[in-house]
Amino acid sequence: MKNKRIVISGGPSSGKTSIIKELENEGNCCFHEISRELIKKAQAKGIEQPFLENPEQFSKDLLEARIKQFHDAEKLTVDVFYDRGVHDIVGYMHYGKQKIPKLFKEACTVSNYDKVFLLPPWGDIHVMDSERYETFEQAKEIYKCLYKAYSDEGYTIVEVPKGTVLERKNFILGNIG
Repeated sequence: MKNKRIVISGGPSSGKTSIIKELENEGNCCFHEISRELIKKAQAKGIEQPFLENPEQFSKDLLEARIKQFHDAEKLTVDVFYDRGVHDIVGYMHYGKQKIPKLFKEACTVSNYDKVFLLPPWGDIHVMDSERYETFEQAKEIYKCLYKAYSDEGYTIVEVPKGTVLERKNFILGNIG
C-alpha cells in the first residue's frame, strides 16, 4: 500500500513544528525541519547565518537532506508528515532573489507530495531567535514565495486556519483526503 506524503509548510513562526510534534505524539510518522540543525552546525564553525553568507551552498545542503528524507519515506507503509518539503527551498530562493538552478527545479519535479498544507503568517506567535532571524514582515513575504513554489508545480494548497495546535492538527487530519 502506498503511503501518503503530506507537507506542512509556512513562513517562520507559523506553528508548523508545534503541529508536527503533536502529530508525532499521536504516533504519526513525521520528518522534522532540518534547517535549524544545519544552521547550528554552521554556527559551531563560526558561520552566524549560513543562508545569508552562502545561500547557494546552504540551499544545496538543505536539498540533499530533504531528498534523503523523501527517499527514507519510500521504505514506509504509513502516511508521512514533513515539516517543510523540497519545494520550500525554492520558495526561500525566490525570497532571496536567487537564480533557481536546474538541480532544484528537477528535485521539485521528482519529489511528489500527496497534500500540501500551508500555514499563514501569524503575528501573535512570531518569535525571532538565533536561528530564526526574519521579521514578521519578512515572514509574510516568505509565505508568498512558498505559496508560489508549490502552486507553480501544480499543487492545490490547503491553508490551515489559525487556532490551537489541536484544532490545526485536527484540521489537517480531516483534510488529508
